[in-house]
Amino acid sequence: MVDEARVARLLRGVADDLAVLRTEKDAPPQRRADPLWLRGIKYVFVTAIEGCVDVAQHFCSSEGWGPPNDNGHAIRLLGAHGVLPADVAERVARAVGFRNVLVHDYIDVDDGIVLARLEDPSDLELFVRAVAGRL
Repeated sequence: MVDEARVARLLRGVADDLAVLRTEKDAPPQRRADPLWLRGIKYVFVTAIEGCVDVAQHFCSSEGWGPPNDNGHAIRLLGAHGVLPADVAERVARAVGFRNVLVHDYIDVDDGIVLARLEDPSDLELFVRAVAGRL
């Protein structure tokens, strides 16, 4: 059985991260020049996406849909079971790959991609709305 209080807490964390990203999207050039600014943006993306993964893993475990093959698969299972629209599940599963690049530095991180994601984090916003609507 899904622990709704736990999921709501995780979603609040993602929503808080999204609020930071929305604010920082309009940061002036002098703020963006701070070498910690972009590092902070990357970290907020990591924690927001990790919150989505935690929600997905909780659903998979408590609903008996797993174990998923990996974190992207856990997100896709939310789509397969109607918690998320399939297109949102796929977009957030790709965001998990972005998170993996940020955390594990599999390849050099393209800061342009980070800034483009900062302009449009709608996949994560849709995730929060869809899951919250399910509670």
